[in-house]
Amino acid sequence: MNAQTNHSTTETTLTSSFPIEGMTCASCVQRVERSLKKIDGVSNAVANLATEKVTVTYAPTKVHPAILQKAVADSGYKLIIEIPTLTSQQKKNFPSPEEILLTTKDQAYKSLTRELLLSASLTIPVASFSMLSMFESTMRFIPFTMQELNGIFLLLSSIVFFFGGKRFLRGCWQMAKHFSADMNTLIATGTSAAYFYSFFATVFPHWFISNNHAAETYFDTTTVIITLILFGRWLEARAKIKTNSAIHALIELQPKTASVIRNGEVEIISLDALQLHDMVLVRPGEKIPADGILTKGFSAVDESMLTGESIPMEKNIHAQVFGGTINKFGSFEFRVTATGTNTILAQIIRLVEEAQGSKAPIQTLADFIAAIFVPVVLGISLLTFFAWMYLPTEAIFSRALINVVAVLIIACPCALGLATPTAIIAGTGVGARNGILIRSGESLERAHKVSTIVFDKTGTLTEGQLTVTNVLSLHDIDERAMLSEIASVELQSEHPLAKPIVDFAKQQNVHFQKTTSFEISPGRGVKGTVNDAEIFVGNIAMMNENIIAIDENINSRFQQLSAEGKTVLFVARNGILVALIAVSDVLKPSSAEAIHELKSIGLNVLMLTGDNTITAQSIARQAEIENYVAEILPSEKSEIISSFQRQGKIVAMVGDGINDAPALAQADIGIAIGTGTDITAETADIVLLRGDIKSVAKAMKLSKQTMRIIKQNLFWAFIYNIISIPLAAMGLLTPVLAAGAMALSSVTVISNSLRLRKIKL
Repeated sequence: MNAQTNHSTTETTLTSSFPIEGMTCASCVQRVERSLKKIDGVSNAVANLATEKVTVTYAPTKVHPAILQKAVADSGYKLIIEIPTLTSQQKKNFPSPEEILLTTKDQAYKSLTRELLLSASLTIPVASFSMLSMFESTMRFIPFTMQELNGIFLLLSSIVFFFGGKRFLRGCWQMAKHFSADMNTLIATGTSAAYFYSFFATVFPHWFISNNHAAETYFDTTTVIITLILFGRWLEARAKIKTNSAIHALIELQPKTASVIRNGEVEIISLDALQLHDMVLVRPGEKIPADGILTKGFSAVDESMLTGESIPMEKNIHAQVFGGTINKFGSFEFRVTATGTNTILAQIIRLVEEAQGSKAPIQTLADFIAAIFVPVVLGISLLTFFAWMYLPTEAIFSRALINVVAVLIIACPCALGLATPTAIIAGTGVGARNGILIRSGESLERAHKVSTIVFDKTGTLTEGQLTVTNVLSLHDIDERAMLSEIASVELQSEHPLAKPIVDFAKQQNVHFQKTTSFEISPGRGVKGTVNDAEIFVGNIAMMNENIIAIDENINSRFQQLSAEGKTVLFVARNGILVALIAVSDVLKPSSAEAIHELKSIGLNVLMLTGDNTITAQSIARQAEIENYVAEILPSEKSEIISSFQRQGKIVAMVGDGINDAPALAQADIGIAIGTGTDITAETADIVLLRGDIKSVAKAMKLSKQTMRIIKQNLFWAFIYNIISIPLAAMGLLTPVLAAGAMALSSVTVISNSLRLRKIKL
C-alpha cells in the first residue's frame, strides 16, 4: 500500500493505493469506484484496470481500510490490505499487498495458460468435425452418425464450458449475487445460451422436431468463443506485463543485500537490516544499496535508470550516491543517509505508480459509457431476440438465439477499459526511463496543450552557481603565481564571490600560501599580505578608495564584461592594478539548444528572474530568448503567469522547485528541475531528474505522442462497438467472429499503447 498524507484546513486525509482482484473491464472499474465513493469520509477513488489497483483518498478518522475492503467485497471484488495490528518486525514474515498481488497474478497467469491449452486442445476437434459435418460430401469420411457426433461434441464442449469457461461463470454468479453485471455476465450468458440450447438439442432432439424447430447444435460456437476469449485474456496478460516493464525495471534495481563495515570487518546483511549512518562498501559492478554520501574512494556511477543520462557520473568524496545505481569501476565507501521508502529510487517508484494509477480527463467519456454499457447491451440483446423471433416471415428460434449470442460476445467493453490506462502506463514508463517523472494522467494530457513556457533563470537556464569566466592579466607576470596570491587572500573570506575564485584556483592546482593582516572592507572587497606583497581584491570603489589607477583601456574592458552580466573584481598588488577577474552564473551548455527546439515547435518562451536587468539581458541573449522580465520577486512571477492565463494561454513554468513554488503552482503545468532530494516537489506536475532542460521538449513530445495513442485507442474502442453491435444484431456477424473480434480489440489497444515504448525522445 502506498500512502501519502494531505493536510488541509478542515481535515487530514490519506491517499492510499490498494491492489484489487477481479476487475476485468471498464464496467468493473466504474463499479469499484462507485462502491468506494459512497462511503462517508471517502473524497475520491480511482480504479485502474491496467495496474489492477485502486487509489483512495479518505479521512482516516472516519474510514478504516477494512471498511473499504468490505465495500469492494460487497460489489463483487477483493481489496488487498495490510494487517495493521502487526508490528514492523512481524510484517517481515508476511507478504506485502504488492507481493500478494504479484503472487496472485503469477498464479492466475499459470491457471489461464492451463485453461487455454485445455480448451484449445478440445476446441480444435469440435470445430474441425463441425465444419466437416456441414457438407454431405464429407460426412461419409466420418465414422459416426450425426447423433453420435453430437454426443462426442457434448462431452468435449462440456469440459471446455465448465473448466475452460469457469472464470466467466464464476464472475457472472458473483455479479448476479450483487444484482449487477459486467463483461463476465455477457460472456457467460452468451456461451450458456449456445451450450444449453445445444445440450437439449442433443439429449432431446425429438422435442425440437415435434415443435417445428431444427435440432441444430452450436457446440463449436461455445468452445471457440471460450477459447478465443481465453486466448485474448492470455495475450492481454502478457501485454500488461510489458506495459508495466518500466516500473518492474525500477523495482529490480534495488539489490537484496549490502556489504556493511562494522568493527573493521565487512559483513553481508539483507537490505531490510540496513540502518542510517551505516558505512557501506561498494565494489565494481555492484548496485548501490541505499542513498548516501561517499566518504572514501572514487568511482563513476551509472545513474541512467534514474536520470536517463547514459554517461556515468564521476563520484568523489562528499558526492551523493543513490540506491539502485550501478558502480562501474573502483571500490568506495559511503555513509547511509536514506533507506527503504525514503530513498530517491523508492520515491521515483511511488511517483510513477501514482501516475500510472491516475486518470486523464479524456477518460471521462469512456467512464460515462462504461457505467451504462452492460445494462444497455443486455437490453439490445433482448430486443435482438424478440426482433428475430417475430419480425421475419420464417422466424427461427435458433437463429434468434445465435444473433443474441453474437451481440453479447461482441459488446464486451474490455478495449474501452484499457484504452487510456495502458497508454498512460506506457507513456509514464517511457518518461521514467528518460528521467522525466510525470505525476498524473491529467498532467500528461495537459502538457501537450501548452502554448507558453516560462523559465526561471538561476539554476534552470544557468548552472545556478557562480563560476570564474575570465582572468585578465594586465602585465607580463606569472599568472599562476598571481592566482595563488589572489586565492590565498580569498580563502580567508566567506563572501559568496570568494568561493568561485578559490574553487577555480583548486581546479588549476595552484599552491595556497600563508596570508597575514587579512581585512574585509564591507561592500568593497578584501585585502591581505602574501609574500610581503599587499593584495587587494574588490570592486571599483575599493580601487578608488585606495587610489589605485584605472586607465581607459582597463575601464573599457570592465564595462564590456559588466555588459555581459558578469561581476568584475579588480586585483591590485602593492598599489598597482594587475588583473581583472570576472565571475558569473553561466548558461548551461544545453539551454540555447533546448530553447531553440521549443520555439521550433511553436511555443512562446519567456524568462523571469529576480536578477538585475543587465545580467538578465546577457543570459537571454545567449539563450536566444527575446522576452524576459528582470528584477521581480518570486510572488510576482505567479502574477505574470496569471496574466497569460487570463489571455487564454496554457502556461508551463520551469523552475528549480524551491523559490519558484508559487509560480509552479500557478502554472497549468509546473515543471521542476529535480536534483537530489527535491525530486518530489509537491508543486510540480512534472519533475526532470536531469538538470538538462532539453528534457522539457522531450516531455512535450511524450505528451503529444501519448495523447495521440489514447485518442487512437478510444476511437477504435468506440468504433468497434458502434459498428459491430448493429452488425451482430442484424445477423451479419457470427458468434465465433464476434469472439475473435472482441479478443482482438483488447490486444490491439494494448499493442498500440506499447508502441510508445519505441518512441525516441
